[in-house]
Amino acid sequence: MRARMAAMCLLASSTVWGVLPSTALADQLDIKSANNQIQVQARSTHVDYTERDDFGILDTERGDVPGFALSYSAMWSNNYYLQLQYGRNQGHTRYVGQALIGGTGYGSVVDRSGATMTDYQLRAGRGFVLSDAVMLTPYGEIGHHRWERGVNDGETYTHDYFGIGALAQYSPMPRLVLSANLMVGRTFHSDIDVAGSAPFAFSASLGNSDLYKAGLAADYAFTRNFHGMIGLDYSSFEYGNSAVSAGGFYEPDSKTRYTTVNVGVGYAF
Repeated sequence: MRARMAAMCLLASSTVWGVLPSTALADQLDIKSANNQIQVQARSTHVDYTERDDFGILDTERGDVPGFALSYSAMWSNNYYLQLQYGRNQGHTRYVGQALIGGTGYGSVVDRSGATMTDYQLRAGRGFVLSDAVMLTPYGEIGHHRWERGVNDGETYTHDYFGIGALAQYSPMPRLVLSANLMVGRTFHSDIDVAGSAPFAFSASLGNSDLYKAGLAADYAFTRNFHGMIGLDYSSFEYGNSAVSAGGFYEPDSKTRYTTVNVGVGYAF
């Protein structure tokens, strides 16, 4: 009897120890699977733009602009991580401002303005396993943003940026990976190009600023290769005023906030 019980205990122990590593490995494999994808996303970005001078608000643009994003991400040996992403939104916002000449103050002009935003992003880092189901990936990021604004004859804002951040991922159950992302950076090469005829048209450099990005997302593997995701991203930055042009015009200070909802599908490799 004692020999039989000892054999049963040994068998149970070996079974438990055989299962635990497999379970732990499965959790990390879920995270790595989420990090090795080619993905297509539909998105909607809420634009919240405010332009002001020393006397108050000059104009605002707000509205939801639809778009899409394409991304490629990979995590290979030693958990090195790379992500490339391209995004484009095109639609309209609600413009509230004042006439360029002879305006009666903010709110005297209300219009519908075209908006096209284009973004490029490169992120690289390395993941660190904190537990069977948690990974933290510090990273560096560089990118480019372009906003073609439909006011007047057209205005185009551009800037590059760099930043450092961290991606935290947690797999609470098989196939599901939850993530939270936070980045702090800085814009550079900020510029504006105002279209039109003289004296209104001009190009100028703008002041740079700190840039903040945050995001939440959930990735679910319906099959080994087919994934679905949903996410929410937020970013904010500012443009400092430009120099006065030869025609006597300049671009004042502004602040931009983007809130983006993403829904996508991906192929895991």
